[in-house]
Amino acid sequence: MEVKFLIAGDCAVSIQMGNVISLEVNRQVRMLQEELEKHPIHGVTEMVPTYASLMIHYRPDKISFEQLKEEVMKRTCGMEQVEDTKKIIKEIPICYEGELGMDLEECAALENLSTEDVIKMHSGHEYYAYMLGFAPGHAYMARFEEPFHFKRRPTPRVHISARSIVVQENLSNLIPFDQPCGWNIIGTTPLTICDYTKKDPFLVHAGEWVKFIPVSRREYDKIREADLRGNYHVKTYEKAVE
Repeated sequence: MEVKFLIAGDCAVSIQMGNVISLEVNRQVRMLQEELEKHPIHGVTEMVPTYASLMIHYRPDKISFEQLKEEVMKRTCGMEQVEDTKKIIKEIPICYEGELGMDLEECAALENLSTEDVIKMHSGHEYYAYMLGFAPGHAYMARFEEPFHFKRRPTPRVHISARSIVVQENLSNLIPFDQPCGWNIIGTTPLTICDYTKKDPFLVHAGEWVKFIPVSRREYDKIREADLRGNYHVKTYEKAVE
């Protein structure tokens, strides 16, 4: 396995595990992160996994770049090349109705399909969370069947609402906060995506899978109320990798 070290300022380095976006490369990133969590390096303060790399933040007063590089290489050589046999799936409710899915009709027209067919395409597959980025808890996810043909919107919006679920091609992202975005809003989840009052603030983590469950507006409102009270529990289960 070829590993590249790219210096990112004076206290961070990006460990490149490949140059393509794929499950295999991302699995190598997760394996390296897990290896470093099991066998930590003194001076490392934070690790941030991305599509094909692991960003490592460190304290140069505790460890030099060359020392860090040497320690990381030791751990890459010791990584067990184990295939994923199971995947963790989280069922996330989504409402596609009205203003909650403001771009649904436009997306359907771009695909030359009915809105019902687009909903079936979007909710009919499992999505793999490659990474969290742009904002805390912002999951970048992809499905591997029936990609849409449309891409980003020609003009980004300066503001979209938190909990929006946005799409382009085979990608679908969870929007944790009110923020700018150039993707198409296909629906909204009633669940809080990032909540720093919780020990684990993120709804979805890198390496997990998501199954979107369509709900009505009435169901959406009930789930939203339960989520705000802390009474909603996301259905999570394991499934064998096919």
